[in-house]
Formats: sequence, C-alpha cells, structure tokens
Amino acid sequence: QLQLVEAGGGLVQPGGSLRLSCTASGFSFDYYAIGWFRQAPGKEREGVSCINSSGGSTNYADSVKGRFTISRDNAKNTVYLQMNSLKPEDTAVYYCAQSLYGSSCPPPGSFGPWGQGTQVTVSS
Repeated sequence: QLQLVEAGGGLVQPGGSLRLSCTASGFSFDYYAIGWFRQAPGKEREGVSCINSSGGSTNYADSVKGRFTISRDNAKNTVYLQMNSLKPEDTAVYYCAQSLYGSSCPPPGSFGPWGQGTQVTVSS
C-alpha cells in the first residue's frame, strides 16, 4: 500500500528553521519524483518544491526560492525540505506526494495520493 508520511513540523519564530521529512513505503520510491505542497487556512493547496527521482533536478515556488532546499535519500526512502528564514506567510499544513508520472517533476496537479500533512506555524 502506497504511503507517504510527513513529519518535522512545529512552531517556530520568524527567521527560524525547520526540516520536514517525507518517508515513503509501498512503492518503488527511487523511481518517482516527489513534491512538497502546502495549504494555509482559507487558501488552496500550492506547490512548494519538487525533486526528480535521482535528486539531480529540483524546482521551487518563487515564494520560497533561496530559503527552502529539497533533497532526498533514496536509501532511506525519504525526501527532506529544509526551510530557513521562515516567515509568518509560510504557516500552513505541508504535504508531500508522489508524482503520478514517474521520475520527472510534473505539473502541480499531477501528484497524489495525499497524507495527513504536518503543521508548520511561524509566529512570534
């Protein structure tokens, strides 16, 4: 059974850092691109970052470029999202999901299924 479990969220002050993890099971993890998404209260879910199957290609939303770094460890079936210089507007539930189209990062609407996510709150 395909499963992705997010962890690492919490409460952090503006300017702080968090590292999220996404641990996968039930599929050939090293064959698929993985994306991170977030959904703030009252807003639609938005793409944050994606990493291809080998880890050699990544992309980021403009709002997080230069602050967030995505990486993966295929030996551990885990993708990470290092978040630095956090801002209150980064507050959201963060989700990871598998690409539905294999090894490359597809358009934002081509990911799934969705887990329960991990809450990130940036507040003083």
